[in-house]
Amino acid sequence: MYDGDESEGPKGTFEIYKAEADSLFKQGEYKKSIDSYTIALELQPGDKNTLVCRSKCYLQLGDTENALADSESSLAEDKTFHKGVYQKAQALYYQGDFELALVFYHRGHKLRPELQEFRLGIQKAQEAIDNSVGAPEKVKLTTEGDLSFFAKQDEKKIKKPAYNTYGRPGMQTQKKLEVSRPAGNEKTIKQLLGELYGDRQYLEKLLKETDPNTPVGKTISGLVSQGLNYLDTRTDFWRQQKPMYARKHEKQMMKRENRSEGSNTAKLSPNDYIIRELERIDQAQVEGKYSESLKRAQRCLNTVNGFTEDIVPNKMEVIANLHSCIGNAYLELGSYDKAQEQHQIDYNLGEEHDMEEACSRGLDNLGRVYARKGDYSQAITVWEKKLPLSKSALESTWLYHEIGRCYLEMGKYQTAKEHGEKSLTLAEEAGEPQWQLQASVLVAQSELKLGDLSAALSSFELSLDLARTQGDTSAESAIKKAIDDVNNKIAKGSSTSVKPAEGETNTSNNNNAASPTNNK
Repeated sequence: MYDGDESEGPKGTFEIYKAEADSLFKQGEYKKSIDSYTIALELQPGDKNTLVCRSKCYLQLGDTENALADSESSLAEDKTFHKGVYQKAQALYYQGDFELALVFYHRGHKLRPELQEFRLGIQKAQEAIDNSVGAPEKVKLTTEGDLSFFAKQDEKKIKKPAYNTYGRPGMQTQKKLEVSRPAGNEKTIKQLLGELYGDRQYLEKLLKETDPNTPVGKTISGLVSQGLNYLDTRTDFWRQQKPMYARKHEKQMMKRENRSEGSNTAKLSPNDYIIRELERIDQAQVEGKYSESLKRAQRCLNTVNGFTEDIVPNKMEVIANLHSCIGNAYLELGSYDKAQEQHQIDYNLGEEHDMEEACSRGLDNLGRVYARKGDYSQAITVWEKKLPLSKSALESTWLYHEIGRCYLEMGKYQTAKEHGEKSLTLAEEAGEPQWQLQASVLVAQSELKLGDLSAALSSFELSLDLARTQGDTSAESAIKKAIDDVNNKIAKGSSTSVKPAEGETNTSNNNNAASPTNNK
């Protein structure tokens, strides 16, 4: 794209810089990652996924202002982009704007109710608010006490400001910064700051030893004061948030702690314990540690069963969710019967206690189990039952695609094509290029099996354009191979008139599209 020595732009493609930035992010090189994401955005301005990635980098560096700006930019054209909504909520949360963060966590949960991250976000933001101002039930307004404060405030409103002040503008503000250092228990501050506490001590010592009357001393004092103010701001923030799992270094310390979790659990409130365990279960699942995820979920389920509904008001929702986690772990471990049993319990609890989310999630996962077992007919039945519960075009896109994949595996190519076309239409409505690609490949494969080579060629070419737009090189390579195969058949005069009958067994090995279990 930038060939020639005289080119002033970066030498490379959007995909190269994006991949480089992703790799740097995983290595913890956030500043370098930002540089690469910035170049990628110069090549492809406004790419919402890249903006979200760069926002995450800024957040890791503590630059919440730029993190928020990037997250808002990612939502400029699509307010329903769930990754952008989540990232904006995260940026607001780390800025300490817990109320607005809660609004966006709720907005994301409404868009994608199946995603755990939004549920956890709602819980941590709500608890942060309670820690900051107190829960509503704990706040009582009375007429008792000294009301002279309000009288003084009224006096201040009546008084006119004095305009004959000869001091330099900003002097009073500067003094306020110097004396507004929060007092607190040193042990608490040390615990809150962690490794930064040593930096705080060094800066305080340096401030005492620096003469602010000299030009150099004045500069040093200003810089040191800024550093201390930043650390104090962090201290206040973490003091509000301490019970939550938000701190990265706190997570690392938890991993290094001894594994006597029984004593640790006793120190946590039931709600804190549940939130912590759900996050750990999810993290283990994401990292591919399915056995660990399974053990944690089973242990947490046993503990939650011992709580009363007075202590945990949403006890049945938590239990249903844990059965779902156990089922997902069993599925990835290849224990399909056990996975089916757990997801069936999740669904049954949803029906019994009128929990629509559990019903929807249970049907979703039961379909995945049946599809993984190769029982495509049963998977279709379950997913068709879930369709009326779908709350977004994106969710319906996925369902129609998976049902279509099952019909393709069963050899019912015309029905598979129809479902692929429905999925493609919904993916376009949802503005999801990834699922447009998946759906167009499904349509192309169905047309190929039906013997309609010219239609299959057109669909594969659409898929190729989508793959190139997304920078999906592996999909691009596979689709090119499929196009070459179709062109060869057309050149050889392969029958475009002989079409397999509906219900014909599909003996091909379709490697180009996502499997029926590759959801979300």
